[in-house]
Amino acid sequence: MSMPLRPGDPRSLGRFELLGRLGEGGMGSVFLGRGPDGRNVAIKTVRPEYAHEPEFRGRFRSEVNRARQVPPFSTAEVLDADPDHEPPYLVVEYVDGPSLAAEIRENGPLAGAALHGVAVGIATALTAIHGTGVIHRDLKPGNVLFARGGIKVIDFGIARAFEATSQHTRTDQMVGTVAYMAPERFDPSYGDPVSPAADIFAWGAVVAYAATGRTPFAGDNASATAIRILTQPPDLTGVPESLRPAVERALAKAPAERPTAREILDSLLAGGLPAATPTASVPGLAAPALAVRSGRSGKRAALAAALVVLLGVAGIGGLHLYHQLSTPAAAPFDEGAVPTASASVAPTVAVSSAAPAGSAAPGSTLSPSERNAAILRGSRKTLIHVAEIDRDLALDVEDSEVRAGDGTGLKSEFALDPLGVDYLIRSLRDPDEEDGDCLGVKIVLDETARLVPTECAATEATLFSLLPVGAKDDKNRPTYYLYNEKWGYVQWSDELKVIFVEVIGDAPPASTFSFVDRGDYPG
Repeated sequence: MSMPLRPGDPRSLGRFELLGRLGEGGMGSVFLGRGPDGRNVAIKTVRPEYAHEPEFRGRFRSEVNRARQVPPFSTAEVLDADPDHEPPYLVVEYVDGPSLAAEIRENGPLAGAALHGVAVGIATALTAIHGTGVIHRDLKPGNVLFARGGIKVIDFGIARAFEATSQHTRTDQMVGTVAYMAPERFDPSYGDPVSPAADIFAWGAVVAYAATGRTPFAGDNASATAIRILTQPPDLTGVPESLRPAVERALAKAPAERPTAREILDSLLAGGLPAATPTASVPGLAAPALAVRSGRSGKRAALAAALVVLLGVAGIGGLHLYHQLSTPAAAPFDEGAVPTASASVAPTVAVSSAAPAGSAAPGSTLSPSERNAAILRGSRKTLIHVAEIDRDLALDVEDSEVRAGDGTGLKSEFALDPLGVDYLIRSLRDPDEEDGDCLGVKIVLDETARLVPTECAATEATLFSLLPVGAKDDKNRPTYYLYNEKWGYVQWSDELKVIFVEVIGDAPPASTFSFVDRGDYPG
């Protein structure tokens, strides 16, 4: 299902009629369309400012032509494209089925034949993709769909046109999703960061997620996850023995130690790969190997500081924004039919290396950066400050919606519960309530989305990302955009005097948020 077209949206692109919106992000929009033959399609448009130069259009054309060569039996078929149109657009097969992310979120991890079928299906798709010289570059559960006849992998190849164009992707930005990125994507001293081996690493992470419901290197935030990918063995607890050798080999730190997609596929059909060598999974060996390759000291503190700069200060917004173009959203109140809903993989903020996870310094001894980091770890209570209006989110016991308040009382206190790289936002309005409420998104009668109290369970409506703005509020606190992957950005309407949630167009969100420390949170 799709959302209605907006005023100003095109009604057609080339020979395709536009029927509605499927999603939107920093690189463009995704529309539901219909071809002359009556077939539904997904049409991805690129924002003109990202496509004004000949270099980008040339790369876009080249990648589309290569993607067209990929056999469509296990991928979303590329049907048409016009790199010279204003805006450039790409037409692909519309797959009306849930994503692996939505399936795991709603029904839990896979097992048995279902899990094996997903592993085989993704390996088959990668074999086809790599066989034509294309690299996916953003394989994740949200890009794996359950379709009639089997698994379909979507959004392959086109990312290269963005990432290879210096105008659109700086040296401090990457295209992809942190939890599924190979070590060489963060540190090229491991090997070529743009090779099929990076997709193989992502295959291992996705299969582990399908088997366990969590990513094998999950940290409290994006930089912590990246550090674990670089320095720690994967947590494969719960991955069945029939798949574990292949997943272990796929998650090897060195690209040369990973099997090819064809080798994985053949092994799954024939009975399995041999186990990885013992050194590949011994804790502590990855960090010294990094030091040898890079010529640096190899100290984890230095690596952490570098990742904070890479992921938190400049690059994380670029990661998340491309992710949105590749992840269409579903219509309100139809969570069971989300065609390409993404898992909890949207990158979020980096925690300061001065405040390592697990530290619990008294509030009076925390520096401002440590205080903010502790809030993001979920160990401090917080006010969620709307910087533009100098007000704070509030949810009183009798309230059915979040409103802007004066920052006083329990109604204004919240705690962030990190969940992978996303957050549940827990209201502390009623200390006597055993489980409490978390904030979620709901469509109200006037057809706008609002923040409301709901059960503290990870769903598309309750998971939020924090996207660093790169600016400070009037108290010198870092500010963030508060983003829900399905419904959009949390904002304040000065006209209506309400907090609402909206998928926005090309303009940046109107509201930014900072966090005010309110003491220890033992939860």
